[in-house]
Amino acid sequence: MYTYIHDEIVPAEKAFLHVRDLSIQRGYGVFDFLKTQDGYPLFLIDYLTRFYNSADIMHMSVPRRPEEVISIIHQLIKKNNLADSGIKMILTGGYSEDGYQPGKPNLIITQHPLTLPSEDQIRKGVKIITHDHVRDLPAVKTINYSTGIWLIDKIKESNAYDVLYHQKSIVSEFPRCNFFIVKKDNTVVTPADYVLYGITRKNVLTLAAHKHKVEEGIITIEDIYNAKEAFLTSTTKRIVPIVQINNTYINDGEPGTVTFSLLRDLMALEAKEIAHQKSSYN
Repeated sequence: MYTYIHDEIVPAEKAFLHVRDLSIQRGYGVFDFLKTQDGYPLFLIDYLTRFYNSADIMHMSVPRRPEEVISIIHQLIKKNNLADSGIKMILTGGYSEDGYQPGKPNLIITQHPLTLPSEDQIRKGVKIITHDHVRDLPAVKTINYSTGIWLIDKIKESNAYDVLYHQKSIVSEFPRCNFFIVKKDNTVVTPADYVLYGITRKNVLTLAAHKHKVEEGIITIEDIYNAKEAFLTSTTKRIVPIVQINNTYINDGEPGTVTFSLLRDLMALEAKEIAHQKSSYN
């Protein structure tokens, strides 16, 4: 596998940062992550826009123009010959003289195989637990995932799939996913505040609006208990049904029809995006 770092594409085993980098010293940096399918990057412009926006909010400058990053990504896809994969763009705080002041940011782009939800998890749905927490700068995709990683053991001990953050019972997001519920009247709702605005989240909201009423607003834990359906969304997971939160089942522990319908619509949208890229390149 090959990685882009320090203005060149090198074998991954030769891709290194100096220990002075603020990503190591202070966990300072941003990233974004997108999926390739059949060798084509899905919704690339959306992910690039969010990446540059995250950098801007964190007072960091991406050392390459968007069109240059696009070219590098296509070079990596061709060189690694990995059709279905994840592409990660990382911008670090740079080499710091005192371990606190930012330096010139380092841009890293990696490619690696995907880990997808199992067929069983999609068909049966998953259990989630909750934790009282709000991420720093939630609108920014920073590299700081300390709380989510710290909670991995608790998730495993609870035999759960993931952990949903909340503050005073108002829920926001998962460490790496967005959250949705479907009300009894089939209204599709997702939290509006203290969340990262996911690209899959955006696509699902657009798709849902063709069939249902959609809302971005407040969701409480009590709302989840009373929901008809619940699901999570992310780049690699697409849509995963949620059938249990803590010790309470949703919809008698069965995934719902709205969730599965949106999953089919999302997969169709991805196929359309690939077909569009194929026709453009040909």
